[in-house]
Amino acid sequence: MTVRAKKAPRLNLVDSCGWLEYFADAPGASFFAPALEEPASLLVPTICLLEVFKRIVRQRDEEAALTATTAMRQGKVVDLDASLALEAARLGLAHSLPLADSVILATAQAHDALLWTSDADFAGIAGVRFFGKRNV
Repeated sequence: MTVRAKKAPRLNLVDSCGWLEYFADAPGASFFAPALEEPASLLVPTICLLEVFKRIVRQRDEEAALTATTAMRQGKVVDLDASLALEAARLGLAHSLPLADSVILATAQAHDALLWTSDADFAGIAGVRFFGKRNV
């Protein structure tokens, strides 16, 4: 009998919009829950921390934003370094993505992670699990 090494679970990366849906218990929250509720396989780009914190401070207050980002930091936080920044620039040009989206995609691809999002900018890109608003 051959013993096979257990394959590590695929990593997940949830875009800022997914975190916001989840924290607001919005209609798309259940789509993102499987990825967000498995912090051991969850990547969190620092740019997602920035976007989520900023949005929640605007909508609620800093205490709520700190609570949200503390939850996000249960996953593996990925810093933006020089090589990731350059890859983000390449991907941004190739897919016509805004800066934050290009950093998020580059982070997912660098870690072979599945990117979960409802942001239409990512629709049709390989390695993306897209939740369109009409799916609600």
